[in-house]
Formats: sequence, structure tokens, C-alpha cells
Amino acid sequence: MTCPIVVPLLVLVLAMETRAQEDPLLPFTECLDSEELVMLKWGFDDVQGNITFELCVNTTGWISFGLSPNGGMTGADIVIGGVNSDGYYFGDYHASGNERPVLDQKQSYSLLSLTETDGQTTMRFERSIKSCDTDDHPITELPVKLIYAYGQTDQIGYHRQRRGTKEVNLLKYMPRSDPTQSQYFDMTMLNFTIPTEETRYECRIINAPTFAEKQHIYRIEPLIDHLDLVHHLLLYKCPPQMNKTFQGQCYINPDHRVCFQVMAAWGVGGGDFEVPEHVGIPIGGDEGGCLYRLEIHYNNPTLIEGRVDNSGLRFHYTSQLRKHDAGVLMAGLAVAPGYSIPPNATSFHTYGVCNTSINTEAKDMQVFATGLHTHLAGRKVRVGHFRDGEQIGFMAIDDHYDFEYQEVKNLGKTKTLQMGDTLLVECTYDTANRIGFTWGGLGTQDEMCLAFLFYYPASNLTNCVSFPNMDALKTNLGASNDNEFYTILSQKTWDEEAVTEYERTLKDIPQDLMVDDGENTYWGTIDKISDMMESPTPSCDRTPPLPGPSNASNMASVSWILLLLIWAVICAF
Repeated sequence: MTCPIVVPLLVLVLAMETRAQEDPLLPFTECLDSEELVMLKWGFDDVQGNITFELCVNTTGWISFGLSPNGGMTGADIVIGGVNSDGYYFGDYHASGNERPVLDQKQSYSLLSLTETDGQTTMRFERSIKSCDTDDHPITELPVKLIYAYGQTDQIGYHRQRRGTKEVNLLKYMPRSDPTQSQYFDMTMLNFTIPTEETRYECRIINAPTFAEKQHIYRIEPLIDHLDLVHHLLLYKCPPQMNKTFQGQCYINPDHRVCFQVMAAWGVGGGDFEVPEHVGIPIGGDEGGCLYRLEIHYNNPTLIEGRVDNSGLRFHYTSQLRKHDAGVLMAGLAVAPGYSIPPNATSFHTYGVCNTSINTEAKDMQVFATGLHTHLAGRKVRVGHFRDGEQIGFMAIDDHYDFEYQEVKNLGKTKTLQMGDTLLVECTYDTANRIGFTWGGLGTQDEMCLAFLFYYPASNLTNCVSFPNMDALKTNLGASNDNEFYTILSQKTWDEEAVTEYERTLKDIPQDLMVDDGENTYWGTIDKISDMMESPTPSCDRTPPLPGPSNASNMASVSWILLLLIWAVICAF
């Protein structure tokens, strides 16, 4: 048997399959030119403090990429690389004008791979987000002008028209999809007069538009009438047994508490949120026929009168379905009576545990964004990630939490939450200026400790929380009932030693665990809260581990060996 066209055909199939795969380390993509010859992918880890780029250009010559203060060469931080007969070349440069860039004395970029295949050169490299080198351009949460240039040969020289610039926010990137079949619908309050109360949770149970076929929501846009009074809002999907619409105060009717599958979230200071291009939030089709509960927290400390509010969310959707359905998981400390934070504390820690092993039917999650949430006393939020009893890292960290600026943030890279893993949500509070206890609860002066994880593929897993075992806490404090418990707390002198002892007590007693999948609630317990590692301190100093000269060809060789083996098997038949 002869196979004259098998190898080209397999090359095409494998190339198409490779392009279709998502890279969890490089979730963001921007085409830098109008002809789509220059493609940039990137991702970052703000916990470890590094950022990774992959530049792909339709050329077999040299390619370059840079960060520029003004979109031109002057002051630009540039990398140049390519593949030639000797292997590869790569370097970190800077430009002082419209002339050939100068090689930096300190090489801050690490080359990860450099390949040349089918007329394309692809260069993957990384650096620290924070840089020590004065010749490197800083990367911040502000937009930066990206520049590129390339040649047709490996002789680095004048690029002529093969150059360009584009402004992109690398660390706060938000894809702006524009599907051809895009529409939107709104879910809002209906002419609600905000009462003269400091805290009010108002709910509206509402129908979504009816779709015969499943649609994908790709962008969520806040519609906020009164930014000074609307603190945050959530949209929950209701189970099938909820069949009555409603608008009124939340949590008065116990029947409404069944609507707890989080679909969307917004907090004060946040803006539009768009999911990755291969992900969509499902609505309609098999997801149709359900009601949704819109919950808005109004914070009115000055008791303003007469404001009528129609705040809510706008959902942009498309019938062009994406590869994955997205879901939202709420993790942390359950919002329930009895949790207390003492006064006079400058750095009091609370903990909520999400132990996914309780629900054995749940599946692995690819987490791409998080929203962290406390109230006024919150100063820090960290989400530790544990596997097999050991901490393997952090899902998210905000060491400078701001009550007035709460937004859903892309992680910079997709992180896998395997079923059986545990998340530990740690919140740090400052109650030094408070006289009495701060209680866990819904009010702005109360506290919460929650993390909302946006992930794919979607599952029914909705809530994964914990709460200290109150019987164990009372026993530890020497109380036999609730009245004695509250009396002991109120009569105690809360100096630094007492605050530290109480924090340790809350951490060392058993914790009750709860996981909810919308239909069933699973319970469990653990003996104590695990210790969490210190937050990593991102360093600006890196030692670039350059690959060997044969690295690019080695990767290609492995692919061709695999290809030839497949070809041999096919030809054998």
C-alpha cells in the first residue's frame, strides 16, 4: 500500500486540532495588525508576578515585539528573535530613537520556545510584571502601547511597512466580542423606591426571555441608576419548583431562599464583564423555563429619601454557541448568625472552607475569573488552593482590598480546581475603630467573606461553604447556651491577647461544611482550619533559563516522529 497524501493530510488535521485547543496559560489573544498576520497571545500570574507572551508572525525572518510609552521606537522595551540555520537567536533590547535597538545589559526576558513552521515564526517568552531594569517598560493595570515589527529574512534591519502599534490593557484585559447574531435583554428592579434605611436587600423574581434553542451570554453589563446607593447585586437561577414572580424585601419569604445558583455578580466599582471567547453562560433551550432572582444590596447610610431605582444587568447573548458552558461557584464562610469579629482588632482573620470531596459527582473546573467580597471592615482576601492536604498555591489574592472597588477579575491564566481539592477563603478585617462586635450578616456594618469563581465547563455546583461548629465554640468558651455565649463575648476585655486567642479558637475548632448543587445539599466536617502559606512576594529579578540551541528543532522533531509513526501504522493496513 502506498500513502502519497497521508502525511500532508495528517499535518493539516493536527495543525487544525492544535489551533482549536485552549492554552490555559495564554487565555488572551489580540491580532495586532489589520491583515491578521501578527497574533499575540498572553497570560499572567499576578500571585507569582510573571507574564508570558507568545508572538506568532507570518514570516520566516526575524520578529520583534515591544512595550512603548508613545507607540513609537523611542523609549520602547523590545525583544527580537528568530530561527536560522544555527538554531535560534533572541535578545532583550531597548530603543533610544528610530534606529536599531541596543541590547540590554540585563536580559529580563526568558525565552521559552522559538519555532518556525509552515511560513510562521512563533516566539514564546516571559518576564516579571515588575521589572528592576530601567531599560524595561513597566507593566501596570493601565493600557500600554504594544509595537511589533518583522523582516522577511534573518538579517535584522529596517522593517519598512512591516510594523504597527496597538493599545491593550495586558493585566485588565477584557475581550470585546462582536458576534454577528448578537442581541441583549435586561433584568432590573421595577420602579423601586429606596427606603430610608442604611441597609436594604431587595429582590425581584423575574422571567428571562424564552428561547427555544440554547443561547450563550458572552457579556454582562451593569445598569446602575444610583452609584452612590447600589453596593452590589447578584442574579440567581431558581429551581423548577419556583414558579411565581415577586418583588419585595429579600429573605422574608423562606420559599425564595431556594434560588441560590449564582449566574452573575457585580460590585461597586466594577464595569462590564466578558467571558473568554470559547466560553458562554447558557440560557434557553434545556436551560429555559426557569425564573431568576435579582438581589440588590442598597447602602444608604445618610438616609436619602425618594430615590426610585431600576438598576440591574444587561445580558448580551448570541446564538453562535461557544465550546463550553460557564458557571459560577460561591465559596467561603457561610452567611449565618453567630459569627463574630471582636473590636480593637487590626488584623483579624476569618476562614471559609470549600471542600469539593463532599460531592463525589462534581467534575473538575477550569477557573478563569474571581470576584472577592467583604464589607467595610475587610482589608485583604486570599483564596488558598489545597490538594491532598497540602497547599499548592493561591487561586486569588487581594492584599489591598477596597470596599469601594469590587470587580470580577480575570485570573490571567486558567487554574484547574480538581474535584477533591479544597479552597480556603481567608479574609482579614480591621475593627480597631469599632466599639462592639461585628457580626456576620447582610448589613454593610456586618461582614461577609466570600469568593465567586467563574469557571467552565458548567456544573450544578453552586455553593461550597463552611461555618465554625457553634456547639464546639460555646464549649470552648465555657458557655452552655446562646445567652451565656453572648454574655461572655460582651463582658470580655478585648485587648490584643484576647483577640489573638479568639481568632485561634475559631480556627482550631471543628468546621461544618456544606456543598449545594441546586438539588441536593451535602454535609461534612473537618477538625480544624489548615494553616495557609505566606503570600508570595513577586520579584523583579529573574534569571532567564534560555533553552538550548536545538530546543526549537527538538519540539518539531518530536511532532514529526509522532506523525511518521501514525503514518506507518496507517500504511501497514
